[in-house]
Amino acid sequence: MSPDRLTGRFPPTTEAEPRVAWQRDLVASFVVFLVALPLCLGIALASGAPLLSGIISGVVGGVVAGSLSGSQTSVSGPAAGLTAVVLAQISTLGFEAFLLAVVFAGVIQLGLGVARAGTLTAFVPTSVIKGLLASIGVILILKQIPHLFGRDTDPEGDMAFEQPDRENTLSEMLQVVNDLHYGAALIGLVSLALLVAWDRIPWVRKIPIPAPLVVVLFGVLAAIGLSGFGEMWAVSGDHMVQVPIVDGFDGLTGRLQHPDLSRWSDSAVVVAGVTIAIVASLETLLNLEAVDKLDPEQRSSPPNRELLAQGAGNIVSGLLGGIPITAVIVRGSVNIHAGAATKRSAILHGVLLLGSVAALPTLLNRIPLACLAAILLVTGFRLASPALFRSMWAGGRDQFTPFLATVVAIVLTDPLVGLAIGMVISLGFILKRHVRRPFRRATERHLDGELLHIMLPDQLSFLLHSSLERTLREIPRGSQVLLDAERTEYIDPDVLAMIRDFRDVIAPARRIRLSMKGFLANYQIDDRILYVDYSTRELQDRITPVQVLDILREGNTRFSSGQRLHRDLTRQLDATASGQHPLAVVLSCIDSRTPAEMVFDLGLGDIFSVRLAGNVISDRALGSMEYGCALAGARLVVVLGHTRCGAVTAAVEQAGSRTVAVASKCQHLDPILRDIQRGVDLRELDGVEPFKTWLPARKQAFVDEVARRNVLSVVEQIPKTSSTLAELLADRRIAIVGVLYDVSTGSMEFMIDEALGLEPMPVQAQLSVDHRAADHAEGRDQG
Repeated sequence: MSPDRLTGRFPPTTEAEPRVAWQRDLVASFVVFLVALPLCLGIALASGAPLLSGIISGVVGGVVAGSLSGSQTSVSGPAAGLTAVVLAQISTLGFEAFLLAVVFAGVIQLGLGVARAGTLTAFVPTSVIKGLLASIGVILILKQIPHLFGRDTDPEGDMAFEQPDRENTLSEMLQVVNDLHYGAALIGLVSLALLVAWDRIPWVRKIPIPAPLVVVLFGVLAAIGLSGFGEMWAVSGDHMVQVPIVDGFDGLTGRLQHPDLSRWSDSAVVVAGVTIAIVASLETLLNLEAVDKLDPEQRSSPPNRELLAQGAGNIVSGLLGGIPITAVIVRGSVNIHAGAATKRSAILHGVLLLGSVAALPTLLNRIPLACLAAILLVTGFRLASPALFRSMWAGGRDQFTPFLATVVAIVLTDPLVGLAIGMVISLGFILKRHVRRPFRRATERHLDGELLHIMLPDQLSFLLHSSLERTLREIPRGSQVLLDAERTEYIDPDVLAMIRDFRDVIAPARRIRLSMKGFLANYQIDDRILYVDYSTRELQDRITPVQVLDILREGNTRFSSGQRLHRDLTRQLDATASGQHPLAVVLSCIDSRTPAEMVFDLGLGDIFSVRLAGNVISDRALGSMEYGCALAGARLVVVLGHTRCGAVTAAVEQAGSRTVAVASKCQHLDPILRDIQRGVDLRELDGVEPFKTWLPARKQAFVDEVARRNVLSVVEQIPKTSSTLAELLADRRIAIVGVLYDVSTGSMEFMIDEALGLEPMPVQAQLSVDHRAADHAEGRDQG
């Protein structure tokens, strides 16, 4: 199966047949094996350990850790990040005592897995994890360029900035000019070109042979072909993979070294085990998190199970003479990009390592390092892609600075030091945001006036003491304030004492009406609400129609902008159970998109709601409105129409088609449609052009204008039809307004009567829809 032509990725394993998944795992295991082989040898060499110990840890990392791991993509083995630790411990303890320390480290990791310590990775910021990925990519690029051109003085797999040959990563690249090997460079550059072509050329990508295998075969054949062209072109053993020669499996087992169990009580060995366990566990967890982000299926690997798998692997590795193992980004990313479907690829790569080293060491030693460097170089570009840097830059300074600091620090030091630096810088930005904008403040207009709503964060630590104290002291005298702790999980004792002091001393002295809610029971701060967020008899008696209208306008503004008030509906339910005192009566359409309480951002008990299709009036509707105003004391009548109204559309279509009924199933709909048609001027439908031939944009504009006219017509009819409402209107005890709600934006057009002392209601006139503009727009859309 070949990867997707657009993304370059293989289809998800959930869509792949078992046979295809096996094929992908076999191919990926071979590619990972090719990359892992020189890395295992190079890391062992850089660590001061026998070369065979690197192979053993690679085999154990694949077979043991791979079998027990919950990750489908991660690959374990000897890690470059542990090179300095291993080198120091071997020089101090000796190799056999060091192996015992590796066993101790594995036991400690088992304990960490049982204790569920793997969840600590959840506290590592994404910017730092991505910085880790990018830094490994940058290191691969910088480290593999010398190998690509035949300068192989630095062991393959050594990721440290300072190198054993007293060069560093940057100076080593400069030495390439003076130490260029023509044969190795030719193999490296052609190998790189082959890998790039495999990714970019569609017909090449369909070839069912993995590109790394082609590159390795080319490298072996090219090295044989160049052997007769002199020293500058011949690729000698120094530029090849150097696997220890053993005499089959018997010879391999005969060279195994074992831990010195007699030193189990040596404190230096125990300390070394603890050190290896901590460093290896941190590197494993962070690398596991990073590899999961590369997984095209975005599967989540269980970190605690990974610690158990790594612990078992290190115990086996130490007993067999191997160096410590961790989950490794380089091998994991190669595994993913090679199309691995399951963790079988990691296990099979360990089997290939074991079988090839035991049976084919001579053949392996014919593979040039330059062609393997090309494979790792491409992997590095994938990890440190320009797109990753652009996306982090787009995330803002808070994301990009820790990301870049992590990259630079890891490249110039080592992964753990670089991660620590990135974490510190990221923590600095978090604390800066935490202290600078710790609280959300909003001024809310409730029914009885303005309320300053202060929302406390989930963690109210001592760092926020001064910021909260300053916020509270800046509250103007005589204000209404709500201190909201519903999202707060922790409050520092000093901060809690300051809040109590403000409640008991400062707020009363400054005549601040302080409401509080959401505090946990153990803080001993009871909920108390002093502001009114529902309509009461006292409010209803003193409020005017103009003020009610302002409340509705402001409510819709909040609704349309997504800033609705937070309401305690349970408290409103209790408060209104014994009686109701709504401020307005709203006659609206039955349309499911126009619930009056929501679009005006109101609560329980604030309005009477009368709903009829097309928001038309009838005797029953008028009776409901008369009850709401004359008996229950509502101050405003609102006729709420809306755009894209189904009833209005049906009325227009019926008038335009001159049919008797719109649908036979709606036997009681005709009276509503006739009410709309009688109240609205539809003479334009009498034109030569039939309504059904109008373009959709022109139809919709016409229907919306008819809906608006229908609202005005109903507003005009109400006082003419109801003497009760007409008398209340004449006495200025109520007002009647029309509103057109836009279902696409959530905003409203208020059509206000002169009786309110505001702008006059528009006078009836002929429909003024610009049909030519609408038709032109529709034609442009269709074109």
